[in-house]
Amino acid sequence: MLNVKVVENGVQAKETIEQFMRQGFTKDDIYLFAHGKDRSEHLTEATDTNDVGISEQGFFDKLSNVFRSRGDELRSKMQSVGLSEAEAEQYEMELDRGRVVVVATKAA
Repeated sequence: MLNVKVVENGVQAKETIEQFMRQGFTKDDIYLFAHGKDRSEHLTEATDTNDVGISEQGFFDKLSNVFRSRGDELRSKMQSVGLSEAEAEQYEMELDRGRVVVVATKAA
């Protein structure tokens, strides 16, 4: 099961995360994406959500992200949590507009 919401700011992101948790997702099932690396880290910490790491991406993809542009890195991370390539591109455009993408995913 995969749910994606695009929100405008951290307050809306927190509300969305709370909605996902009421639907049965745990914090380990929820990922937050923002275009600016600092903003993403800050929001991830503030909302106590998951960061896409080696377990989701695998070692080589994680290592490759060091050499990718931020947009490429974000699309790769979104794909690693279950979005298609086309969906990742669409949501990365939302990130370019300053929005925040919250993804909740759980194995069916």
